Amino acid sequence: MTPDRPLVVTAGEPAGIGPELCLTLGQTELPADIIVIADPDVLRTRGAMAGIDVAVREIGIDDVGKTRAAAGELLCIAQRFPKQPECGRPDPANAQTLLDGLRHAVNGCLDGHFAGLVTAPLQKSSINDAGITFTGHTEYLAELTHSKLAVMLLVAGELRVALASTHLPLREVPDFLTQDKLREMLQVLHDELRSRFGIDNPEIIVCGLNPHAGESGHLGSEDIEIIAPVVRELANRGYMIRGPLPADTAFTPATGHKDAVVAMYHDQGLPVLKYAGFGRAVNVTLGLPIVRTSVDHGTALDIAGKGSADAGSMIEAVKLAAKLASS
Repeated sequence: MTPDRPLVVTAGEPAGIGPELCLTLGQTELPADIIVIADPDVLRTRGAMAGIDVAVREIGIDDVGKTRAAAGELLCIAQRFPKQPECGRPDPANAQTLLDGLRHAVNGCLDGHFAGLVTAPLQKSSINDAGITFTGHTEYLAELTHSKLAVMLLVAGELRVALASTHLPLREVPDFLTQDKLREMLQVLHDELRSRFGIDNPEIIVCGLNPHAGESGHLGSEDIEIIAPVVRELANRGYMIRGPLPADTAFTPATGHKDAVVAMYHDQGLPVLKYAGFGRAVNVTLGLPIVRTSVDHGTALDIAGKGSADAGSMIEAVKLAAKLASS
């Protein structure tokens, strides 16, 4: 199915490969119309550098839905940077403009102009260097949409990995995890697997926090005291849910079918997901009133402007956003 409105794409860190990924979309047959929020001068300059022959046409928000891109053309709502970006060198002076672009994209979704949002990667360190506290897209989008909880879900084909905690130092994860937070996160995951992905009765496997899921309490108490009670409670309420399982076995075929695996922290789940589908995986934010997808990689500052960026994950993010928006 095709969404009845275009998707909006934010071009991300201008010193990275985001502009090139967006330009490649202008050469690609997609299941939805797209409009990019970016600096059109950066897009044109980067296209010339990277050898991507796509025309950039500026439009206003009132033109959305009234005009369509021609073949080899990219529609752009202008968000110009105060400092001219340089490949490989993020400038904190551009941080606020980047966040303003995200805000405009979100507001456009909330106002009904766009069917969903697709984001190219940002350089979090540069935004923080500007004095703006920023932990990532997921948390910032939850703030913009006044959402109680946003859940990060990575999708690579039929493999789906959700995170109970996102961008936290590892030493803070055990204190962050509580029964209430885990219960709420699992409820969001369960409900959106049903509503957005069309899975009537999703089967969820929950990883333990500690090695061997705590080894009956000998390797940590969190699995017994926090994770297991929540899993039992939701199972008693009719959820198809198992855990806590040792993370080193949760992803193996021996655990049987599962619609999603829940990792307790970022690097417990993402290495498996990226090994299985790097360059084609998609980041989805659940718990928002809008559809949002993103790429599965970073800004790739070292290859910006060289014409070697792989747009596979960006294309898959657009395809999945179109599918979720249509549902």
